[in-house]
Amino acid sequence: MTLVTDAQLMADRSKFLKNSTTVGITCVPFSGGQPKGGVDDGPVEMVRFGILDQIQGMGYSVELSENMDKYRTMQPAHDPPIGKLKNPRYVSMAARRVAEQVQAHCSQGRLAVTLGGDHSIAMGTLVGSSAVYGDDLCVVWIDAHSDINTPSSTDSGNLHGCPLSFVLGLCDESDVPADSPFAWVKPCIRQSRLVYIGLRDVDAGEKAILRKHNIKAFSMHDVDKYGIGRVVEMALDHVNKDRVLPIHMSFDVDALDPSVAPATGTPVRGGLTFREGHYICEAVAETGCLVALDLVEVNPALGDPEMAGSTTTAVKLISGNGFCFIIDKEVAEQSPTLKYTIDTSRGGIDSDVAFAEALTNQIQLPEIRGRALDKSVPEFDFGIEVSLELLMAADYLEC
Repeated sequence: MTLVTDAQLMADRSKFLKNSTTVGITCVPFSGGQPKGGVDDGPVEMVRFGILDQIQGMGYSVELSENMDKYRTMQPAHDPPIGKLKNPRYVSMAARRVAEQVQAHCSQGRLAVTLGGDHSIAMGTLVGSSAVYGDDLCVVWIDAHSDINTPSSTDSGNLHGCPLSFVLGLCDESDVPADSPFAWVKPCIRQSRLVYIGLRDVDAGEKAILRKHNIKAFSMHDVDKYGIGRVVEMALDHVNKDRVLPIHMSFDVDALDPSVAPATGTPVRGGLTFREGHYICEAVAETGCLVALDLVEVNPALGDPEMAGSTTTAVKLISGNGFCFIIDKEVAEQSPTLKYTIDTSRGGIDSDVAFAEALTNQIQLPEIRGRALDKSVPEFDFGIEVSLELLMAADYLEC
């Protein structure tokens, strides 16, 4: 049996990370970009459930940004709307701090992982990573929503639906005047370097923006039509044809179907399966181009409180999911304690990729499509559990 840590394998494949065996983690307990409380507890719960230990178990060292409680204490006492925008000063202050922390990790050559918090923080993560990697940075945005409303096109005024409009330079002078809290955000991402996967709930104004600027988006219709493997390939070909540019992946857990990840603020039926979300992370990591990853919109407060009990399930699932090390496939297939699920209800996933679902003898995955979900897994924990799995998958390499 040959054991090689993920960290060692990723170091060999990484094209941009100077310090590829270190993960720089920024925890952002922040909910100001949307109205539902609890999303600010997402990163705290992920840490409490053992995510740092799991990353270290894969052979990585961890550098954790300091003073994550500052995101809670920096909220202004008075933050009235500006036009339609809600909590604009608070969102701006948080995003600016995120940008500084992500930039610090990227400048040290670490994989910059940001745990949210709502998706408005991506305004900061993208400013931070692009400050190091430049405007050739590619953005793979995994989400049910396009989050590209401008201050004038948004209906709700919730800034978690607007981060991309700021970094893409889509806001005009009336949207962001010189005295705006967001005047510090300069266009840093090329429109041609952005691609979406998983869209299925897009505002009319956002559709107009996407069409006007010819921004590439693969909806759930495309996933159904082509299969996730082909969709990811086409998405990467669009923004990074030769796989020679750095990639920032921003993953909103509401991209997943609510049967998989119910603990999120804006769930939309008909989303990605667990396996499809997993595969996206694997495929992006496999390019060797991944330099930054956001994992956002986990809201543990939205689970069923009667089912909110065990945190052990999530930790066991992560520690036994086969991502702590790369194990020889032939040995694994002969082991009665290793089981895996092949999702054949959509195309584009073969048995080699499905091997990534192999689990050790600690716990077996429930049916991921939600049709036979094991109710012994608390919904509260399951949203966290899925998020941790996706983070592990972002550093997965096939055997």
